[in-house]
Amino acid sequence: MPELSVLMLILFVIAAAIVAIEIKDLLSSVVAFGAIGMGIAVIFLLLKAPDLAITQLVVELLCLVILIRATLGQKPLEKRSPLFLPLLLSAGAFLIVFLVSAALALKELPEFGQPLMRVSQTYIDWSLSMVRTPNVVTAIILDFRAYDTLGEATVLFTAVIGVLAVMRKVGRKKTKSDSSRDGRQN
Repeated sequence: MPELSVLMLILFVIAAAIVAIEIKDLLSSVVAFGAIGMGIAVIFLLLKAPDLAITQLVVELLCLVILIRATLGQKPLEKRSPLFLPLLLSAGAFLIVFLVSAALALKELPEFGQPLMRVSQTYIDWSLSMVRTPNVVTAIILDFRAYDTLGEATVLFTAVIGVLAVMRKVGRKKTKSDSSRDGRQN
């Protein structure tokens, strides 16, 4: 049954991506982009990868905060803009490269639901003899996959620092438009 729910979530993510591309309002497009990331995080949870889900949520929230902050003051890109055609061509080239890479990568994946016990069985066998700890999870996280754990902690720390930097109020200089807005609010 998890395959059906994962399939439904994949269809939801694809639909949200189409909405994010096709919608005219920039802020609504950013919200649809957020739905994509949240759907991917739930997919990670259903596939029993909570570490990836947490990292996806933190990075997604950081990106969402930055994009919403950036879009609130932006004007939409007009079709007559000189940047429109190069941006469209680069997006199309990226889409083609991404689809070809995804197709090649998906061919290499094992059939869904088939366990691969080669590496995990080695972790289980060596946890007591090499690491000398009876707790296999601790041996895997802190010894065998220490760089991965450090990388995830770095991503989480960077995301938190990024949100704090974007949302801070102290140290920001007032511009003329900020001071005129402050005068109207009082």
